[in-house]
Amino acid sequence: MELKHLVTSLAFLACAATLLADTEMKSTKPSDPSAAGAACAVGAKSACGLPSNVVIDMSKATVTHTDAEWQRLLTPRQYEVTRRQGTEPSFNNEYWDNHEDGVYFSVCSDTPLFDSRDKFESGTGWPSFTKPIEPAFVAVQRDTSLFMVRDEVHCVTDGAHLGHVFDDGPPPTGMRYCINSASLRFMSRKQYDAWVVAHSPAVAAAK
Repeated sequence: MELKHLVTSLAFLACAATLLADTEMKSTKPSDPSAAGAACAVGAKSACGLPSNVVIDMSKATVTHTDAEWQRLLTPRQYEVTRRQGTEPSFNNEYWDNHEDGVYFSVCSDTPLFDSRDKFESGTGWPSFTKPIEPAFVAVQRDTSLFMVRDEVHCVTDGAHLGHVFDDGPPPTGMRYCINSASLRFMSRKQYDAWVVAHSPAVAAAK
């Protein structure tokens, strides 16, 4: 009898956790990788504005720090979200209602992740995008925490947890990248254009 009560209690807790989960609950991996953008030919200009060979080099680079160093480099909320896979409060974060034109970088490295032109109002209280600015900089893996099955999104370069991706977004991709503001750093369009120029091979070679 006690075993029966234990099983019933566990089932109840699982249901309660599901009902109390945030709006990030439903998730499916992108079924069409081309919806997030296709890779350019070597030397061609990529979606983020950089030559594709620069994108390839950046995607292979690795930014690493010790846990103590990350805690020193990041704010408590940034550390909790990016290094501990935390989730910030909805409607109480820096970029959920940001409408400025520009590009969002990883807060853990100099890696562009999302373009404001792909940002939309999802009603969730978190910044939401239809696709990454450059697919090579963002990776997805299955997340089975909190009694749910979701697709976790992280930065390839520095391993920062960004949020989750769902298949309930608007056209043209049908995807919703639900991202924590704490994992992002915003750069205006003018600043970003200058950043792209500075990171192009011709400029870098001249320095």
